[in-house]
Order: sequence, then structure tokens, then C-alpha cells
Amino acid sequence: MRTTLTLDDDVANLLQKEIRRTGQPLKVTVNSLLRSGLQQATLPAKRSKFRVRARAIGLPKEWASGSVSELLERLEGPGYR
Repeated sequence: MRTTLTLDDDVANLLQKEIRRTGQPLKVTVNSLLRSGLQQATLPAKRSKFRVRARAIGLPKEWASGSVSELLERLEGPGYR
């Protein structure tokens, strides 16, 4: 397939460096780099495990019921809405 492609200056500079490094022609270098980049783009992203770490937030020890509304009332005062 023959096509015209406009490259950003920084991409063109990197491409020229790769051509000099490998000694390959422009067509071979572009196809190789595009093939490699497109293959990586289709791979699923590596994700690290999501972990939740419990931390003490300084709740009063007498608050043991676990009621959120009770806690809000204690922290915000009676009649909290």
C-alpha cells in the first residue's frame, strides 16, 4: 500500500536515528516500528493488584455499634442531615 504520511518533527528525528542505527531503509524501518507498536497496543495493559489497607482514623472507642448515622450525629452534632 502506498500512502503519504506527515510526521511530527520529533518523530521524524527519532526515525532518522533508528535508520542510522540499523542501516535499514526507511520503508523497512517504518514497517518494523509500526508492526511492533501495533502489536503492543493490542496487548492487555498490565495491572497491579488493587489493595485496600485499613488505617485507624481515630474514632471514639465508645462508638462500637457501627451505625454510620450515630457516628455522623456524634461528629456533626444532633440533627445532622
